[in-house]
Amino acid sequence: MSQYTNLLFETKDNIGFITLYRPRSLNALNTELLQELSNLLDRIDQDKSVKVVIITGSGEKAFVAGADIVEMQGLTAIEGRNFGKIAQATFNKLENLSQPVIAAVNGFALGGGCELAMACDIRIASEKAKFGQPEVSLGITPGFGGTQRLPRLIGKGRAKELIYTGDMIDAGEAYRMGLVNKVVAPEDLINAAQGMAEKIISRASIAVQLSKAAVNEGLNMDLASGIAYEAEVFGLCFATEDQKEGMTAFLEKRQASFSGK
Repeated sequence: MSQYTNLLFETKDNIGFITLYRPRSLNALNTELLQELSNLLDRIDQDKSVKVVIITGSGEKAFVAGADIVEMQGLTAIEGRNFGKIAQATFNKLENLSQPVIAAVNGFALGGGCELAMACDIRIASEKAKFGQPEVSLGITPGFGGTQRLPRLIGKGRAKELIYTGDMIDAGEAYRMGLVNKVVAPEDLINAAQGMAEKIISRASIAVQLSKAAVNEGLNMDLASGIAYEAEVFGLCFATEDQKEGMTAFLEKRQASFSGK
């Protein structure tokens, strides 16, 4: 199932399931876990049989309770900066993975846990999930992308409130803010994530991956540049067998059968 110490990984029906596995510390992020996750993402990116990834936390209490304070407490300024850069590089890799990634948030997603969830494409939360960026209560800033991804997701004013106060919010409030896509009962969480993954898999995988690239790249561009980028990926679709199959199936009033080519 897994060759990692802090992660579990398995594939089933073209879905890659990543479980963050540090149960004694509520899946807190340390350097070893981050390096293992980075290595696993490289493997997944090259595995064409994996069409969608679902990431969740072990146990019922936490998705990720945050970064590992035991590791962070004694860091120097340079060491702290380097720790942040390891996490940022891993989360950037997650965000830009060719396959879509769904976060199934089963409990606490605080600090680095919230930042990890935000690096995923879609977030489905258990009713028991809790979100927050409590770093200022520890004397630090968010350092794994939180000051950048949170305002992009929920707006500058709400993001500043959460970051400045360190307040924790429940899943319902996270949904109202636009931080999560859907809230479900705890027992339905993985099934809900899997159902969404299966729907995505039924679509043309190249078109899905190019759509992801267009959204991600476009958010880092001005509007005119983003629209120009969109035109390029739109054009690329017409070189695929899936485009021909999709449009032929539509005209023939039948279900398309995509090959991912």
